[in-house]
Amino acid sequence: MTRKKLVEVAVPRGDDHVPLGIMTAHQAFDLPLNLEFKVSHPDHEPGATDLFVDRSVLRDHLGSSWRS
Repeated sequence: MTRKKLVEVAVPRGDDHVPLGIMTAHQAFDLPLNLEFKVSHPDHEPGATDLFVDRSVLRDHLGSSWRS
């Protein structure tokens, strides 16, 4: 069984971000296009990292098999 990658989703607020919650990387990618957000890097533990990436990096991480 393949484990789904979990990410923390956050919205930018000045020089910081406000966490919205934790979800799978695929769920985060499916969020509305007009929502400005960042996600914790999928290779790091959600909620325990300060490394956040945008939707394009998330798409690249999900791989070419994932729909655009």
